[in-house]
Amino acid sequence: MKLEITLSALTISMFTLISSYGQTPPLVYSIENTGAAYAAPPLPAAGDLISHPMLPDPFSWSDGSGRSTDFKDWKRRRNEIKAEIEKYEIGPKPAAPAAITASYTNGVLTVNVTEKGHTLTLTSSVTMPAGDGPFPVVIGMNRATGSIPASLFEGAIQIPFMHNQVVTYGNNSNRVLTDPYYSLYPELVTSGNYSAWSWGISRLIDGITLVQAQLKADVSHIAVTGCSYAGKMALFAGAFDERIALTIAQESGGGGVNSWRVSETIGKVEKINNTNYAWFMASMGTDFSGRPGVLPHDHHELMAMIAPRALLVLGNPDYEWLGDPSGYVADRAAEKVYQTFGIADRFGFSIRGGHNHCVVPQESYSEVQAFINRFLFDDATANTDIRVHPYPGIDYRKWTDGWDVPANPDAPTVFISSPADNTSFSETGEITITAAVKGRKKSVVKVQFFYSDVLLGEDSTAPYSFTWKNPVAGTYLISAKVVGKKNVMGASNIRSITVK
Repeated sequence: MKLEITLSALTISMFTLISSYGQTPPLVYSIENTGAAYAAPPLPAAGDLISHPMLPDPFSWSDGSGRSTDFKDWKRRRNEIKAEIEKYEIGPKPAAPAAITASYTNGVLTVNVTEKGHTLTLTSSVTMPAGDGPFPVVIGMNRATGSIPASLFEGAIQIPFMHNQVVTYGNNSNRVLTDPYYSLYPELVTSGNYSAWSWGISRLIDGITLVQAQLKADVSHIAVTGCSYAGKMALFAGAFDERIALTIAQESGGGGVNSWRVSETIGKVEKINNTNYAWFMASMGTDFSGRPGVLPHDHHELMAMIAPRALLVLGNPDYEWLGDPSGYVADRAAEKVYQTFGIADRFGFSIRGGHNHCVVPQESYSEVQAFINRFLFDDATANTDIRVHPYPGIDYRKWTDGWDVPANPDAPTVFISSPADNTSFSETGEITITAAVKGRKKSVVKVQFFYSDVLLGEDSTAPYSFTWKNPVAGTYLISAKVVGKKNVMGASNIRSITVK
C-alpha cells in the first residue's frame, strides 16, 4: 500500500527538548533552525570587513556588543554564524516550501518538493533493519552509510542522499538548465553546491518525518555521514539542520572542518584560493583569496553550530591535501564550545594514518561505534571521550588566545617558570618543570603538568614541580593547570621544548 502525506498536515512544535531546558542542553531539536526568528547580524560588504588574524570568538556577537556563554543565547549566536557563512561562502539556504509530499513503497522513499510551479523529486532506496522499531536513521552522502561500514549502523534505517538529484556534482555551468534545484530557485544560481545540498538533505528529512510511521523511523535519532567532499556535505548538513542528532564528518579537508585561516599558513592544502568554486560561491575566491583573516567567521564555528548535538570528526594525516594540522586546530577551537556548555563528551576527533582515503581504519571502528551507540541508540555507557591525533607539537592555543574568557575571581593563576622557552634536552636525561602560583594560593588543590593535552603528572605541595624522566625525542608544548577548591581552574603559559 502506498502512503502519501503532505507537510502541511503535520503540526511541528517550536522545538523539542530531549532534556530540561536550562539544565543539560538538549541532544536534538524537532525543527531545522531554532534561531530562525532572530534578525540577521550586520553583514558588511567584503571590502568593508576588518582583518582578525586569529580564530574569531564563537561567543562574541557579530555587532561587537559583547559576548555570551549562556546557553540560552546560543540559538541566536548560532543563527548569526549561519548568516555569515551563507553571506560569504555558500549563499542562502532557502526555508522549506509549503508543498512537500512523501511516499514509501517497495523499499523506495520518494519526496516531492514543489516551489514556483516546479517540482524536485528525491528518491532513495531504503535499507530496513528487522523488527518492529522505531529505528534510528542514518543518511549517507550518495551511499546508504557514506564511507562508514554499514555494519557499524546495524539496527538503523539506512537511507542514501543522492545529491545529483538536487545539484550535479562538478556542474558549474548551465545550472538553471540542468540542475533541478535551480529550476526551483533560479535566483540562487550563483550560490554554492553546499547550500543546495544542505537544503536537499533537509527536504529528505522532511520526507522521512512525513512517513515516519510507515518507515518505523525514530526521527529524534538521525545521523548524517560522508567523506571527502561528501564529508563537507555532511558537516554543512549537520550544522544547518538541528533535527540531526549525530554528524560524522570523515576526512573533509579544506572547506570542511579545517580553518581557512590556519590552512593559509601551511603547505599544499585546500585553501580559499584553490578550492572548488562549484561547491562554494565564486565570489568567495574573489573576495577572500589570500586573506581569510577578514572573514568574520571560520570553520571552527561551522562545527560549533552543531552544538549541543553530537559531532565526530575523522581525519587522515597521510594525505597532505587534507590539511589535518589545520583541522586539528579547528577541532580544539570547536571543542571549547562543547566544554563551555558542559557537554565535551558530545564532540570527538580521531586523526589516524595508515589507511587509504575514505577508509575507516580498524582502530577507529570502536570510536565510531561509540558515537553511534551513544547518540543513535541511547547507550549511556558508550565512551565518547575521543581525542586522537599525531600533533603534540602544534600550539593550537595561540589561535584562540584573543578570546575573552571572564576571569573567575576564585581561581588562582599559574605560570611555568622553567624550563625556558625553546630549551633543548637530551633524550637520556630528565626535564624538571616548575610552576609558580599567584593569586589565591590558599585555595590551590594541585598543579597539573602537560605536554599538549597529555597529563604528565601533578604536584599538590608548593613549590610545584614535576620531573619527566627519559622523554622520547621530539618537540613538545609544555603547560600547566592549577586546580583550586570548588574545581576552579587556571591555565598557564606555554613553553616549547625539544628533546634530541
